[in-house]
Amino acid sequence: MASLRQTQLRLSRRRDIFDEALEDFVQKRLSGTQAPAMALAREVLLAGGKRFRPILAMLAYEAAGGEDNDEVMDLALAAELIHTATLVHDDIYDFAKTRRGKPTLHANYGLAQGIIGGDYLFVLGFGLGGRYDAIIVEKMADTCANIASGELLQLHHIGDLGTTPEDYYAIIDGKTAGPFATACASAAILANAPEVVVNALEEFGWEVGRAFQLVDDLLDLTGDTSLGKPRGSDVLEGKMTLPIIHALTMLHGVEREQFADVLQNFGDDRWEELIELLTFAGSFDYANQLIENHVDRALQHLEKLGSNSATELMADVAKRSRNRKL
Repeated sequence: MASLRQTQLRLSRRRDIFDEALEDFVQKRLSGTQAPAMALAREVLLAGGKRFRPILAMLAYEAAGGEDNDEVMDLALAAELIHTATLVHDDIYDFAKTRRGKPTLHANYGLAQGIIGGDYLFVLGFGLGGRYDAIIVEKMADTCANIASGELLQLHHIGDLGTTPEDYYAIIDGKTAGPFATACASAAILANAPEVVVNALEEFGWEVGRAFQLVDDLLDLTGDTSLGKPRGSDVLEGKMTLPIIHALTMLHGVEREQFADVLQNFGDDRWEELIELLTFAGSFDYANQLIENHVDRALQHLEKLGSNSATELMADVAKRSRNRKL
């Protein structure tokens, strides 16, 4: 595995290429009848971020033998636009006032503008993907539908102490892992890669996306501020993340009742109690082991492509997704 600094530099070069393309796309839309909508969306699009999804699309294209970076750029842009749309809508569902330390779109401009702004980004992203072959368009359509389905399923299970691991994976596959998988598979199709390569990259995306979400869940419980939201936000909102589901399964008797009470009456004053019970249940170790399993499977799928500069960087991304040191 390359050093952290080497990996960051290689990712930074691709991020700079993508950010330049994104800025150019935004500027072209800041005129004509769409100008007001794009002006609204501009600040969330250009607010920064690690650009995991578009960079993975670019890397998957290279790994699959693609040579024309311009050809994959609309796909990368589509991935980021759709992802940003989900963030705008997530902030509304979660009543979030800030993201990455800045006011959310609906907090700045109002609920109606936030909803429309998110819708606009979804349509823009899907429109960019619409110029590709039907199989890519179909994948993107399915992904957008599954994002909505995953979000609805998560809302259905808010505060539901009977949520199962299967429910959890159905949610994150729709909301998080699916978009990763689609970005990788679509890029490989665009590169005219054989089916075995397309499938391997798609499975890589699924596994990295699952690991990515599990790390998110743990960061929320460790009080890490890199997510741009207060510690315990998921618990406060009643979201049933996998460490919580695991603890509910493993705890019994008095401890199970105490844990349920913490979840249903959560506040900062019960933070230490929450962490102690999760630790006692082995839920942190359990989640970390699942992250390792997903990363290992992602690397196994990547090995089917052989070694080149793109697959090596993708492997580094997968390994470092364990702790988000990118």
